[in-house]
Amino acid sequence: MGRVIRTFASTRRTMMPEVLQTLLQDYVDEANPSKALYLSLVPATGDVEMASEEKDKEKEKEKAKLPNIQKPLPPEIEAFAVLQLLLCLFDKREKAKAFECVNALVLWLKAFNRPTLHLFSARAYFYLSLAYEQAGRLSEIRPELQAAYRTACLRHDSMGQATLLNLLLRSYLQYSLYEQALKLVQKTTFPESRPSSQYARYLLYIGQIKAVQLEYSDSHSKLMQAIRKSPQSPTVALGFKLCAHKLAIIVELLMGGVPDRATFMQKELKEHLRPYYAITMAVKSGDLNAFKEVVQRHEALFKKDKTLTLINRLRYNVIKAGLRSISMSYSRISLEDICTKLSGGGGKSVGLETPQDAAGIVAKAIVDGVIDATIDYEGGFVKSKQRQEVYTSCEPQKALHKRIAFCLQMRNESVKAMAYPEESGKDTEDAEERREREKRELAEVDDEDDGDDMML
Repeated sequence: MGRVIRTFASTRRTMMPEVLQTLLQDYVDEANPSKALYLSLVPATGDVEMASEEKDKEKEKEKAKLPNIQKPLPPEIEAFAVLQLLLCLFDKREKAKAFECVNALVLWLKAFNRPTLHLFSARAYFYLSLAYEQAGRLSEIRPELQAAYRTACLRHDSMGQATLLNLLLRSYLQYSLYEQALKLVQKTTFPESRPSSQYARYLLYIGQIKAVQLEYSDSHSKLMQAIRKSPQSPTVALGFKLCAHKLAIIVELLMGGVPDRATFMQKELKEHLRPYYAITMAVKSGDLNAFKEVVQRHEALFKKDKTLTLINRLRYNVIKAGLRSISMSYSRISLEDICTKLSGGGGKSVGLETPQDAAGIVAKAIVDGVIDATIDYEGGFVKSKQRQEVYTSCEPQKALHKRIAFCLQMRNESVKAMAYPEESGKDTEDAEERREREKRELAEVDDEDDGDDMML
C-alpha cells in the first residue's frame, strides 16, 4: 500500500479524464451510493481538437480498458480510484467539487477497519482538512479530526496518528490557539514509525509554538531539524521551506545571533526573504528608526506570515545591538548621546524621549550581560569597562558543548534510521539488488513529489 500511495505523484500528472472515467466506472462498487456523484465530478476533456488528434484520442480510449478483477472488489481499489479523482479536482482548482468528493470519501472510509486502508484514510483526512481550510471553515472539522485521531490510536495506525496530529496542530495554530496546541503536544506522543514529511511538519509546528512561548533555543533547534528533513530538491515543498526559514531567521535574531548570509542567497527563496533580510540588517546595525521603517513597510506580509508578533519583540534586540556597538566605540558617553544614537536622531519617534528612558534601557542591558559598563546617574553618562578576552570565559566551552550535542543527536537519529538485511537462507545478492532498486524508486518518487504532504 505504501508503494501505491507513492505512485500518486506520477499518476496525477498523466491521468486523463477518459481513463479516470473508466477507472471509476469499473472499480467503484455499484452498491456505493456515491458512485453517481464521483462520475459526475470527473473533469471535462477540454477544448475541441483537430481530426488527427481525435483519432489519437480514440486510440487512447481503446487503451483505457482496465483488467478484469474478480468481484467483490477489495475496497483498497475503490479508495485508490476515488483518491485519483480527488487529486484531479484539486489540480484543476475545482474547490466545490473537491469539497463534495472528499466528504463522501471520508464518510465511506469510516465504515471499514482494515489495516491496508490506513494509508488511504490518512491521505483522505489530509485533503479533507485542506478542502475545509480553502473554504475558510477549518475550525468546523476539529471535533471530526479529534475523533479520528482517537480511533487511529486505538487501531495502532501510526500513519493516521502522525497525519491527524499535524492537522490538529495546524487547526489550532491557524486560529492562534497556542495554549491548546501546547496542551495537545504535551498530552500526545508522535509515533516513532512516522514518514519524514509528517515529522518535518510536526517539528515546524513545535518550533512555532516554542517561539511564541519564549523558548527560543528549543524553537530554533526544531526549526533547523524541520529544514534538514524537508525535501532537498529546490522545487519541491517550496512553501514549507520558505515558512520554516522565515521563522528560523526571526528566532535566531531573538536569540541574539545573526543568520548566515547564505540563507538569504538561495535562488528559490531569495526574492521571498528580502523583507526578512532587511529586518536582519536593521537589527544588526542597531538602528531603531530603520527597524521601525522596515516593519511598517512590510507589515501586511508579516501579518500574513504570522511573524509580526515575534518581529515586534526584536525591538529590544535592536537596542542591544546598538548599545553593544556604542560600548565598543566609546569608553564614556552621555545618556543624551546614547538616546540620540540609538534612535538615529529621532528619539521621540521610537519612545526614547528623555535620558531617563535611555538609562533604564542601558541598566537592563547591563543586567542581561549585553554590555559591561556602569551608569553614573549624577554625571549623566555611561562608562564602559575594559573588554575581557573571550577565551578566558566559558563561551568557547559552551559553543563546543552545543556542537557535540548536535553531533550526538544526529548520530542517534542515524542509528534509528538504519536498515538491516533480512536474515534468510536466500541469495544475498538478490536481496541487495532489491534494496537498491527500491531505493532508486523512492529517490525518483521523492524528486517528482509535488509536496502535498509538505503543503502549508
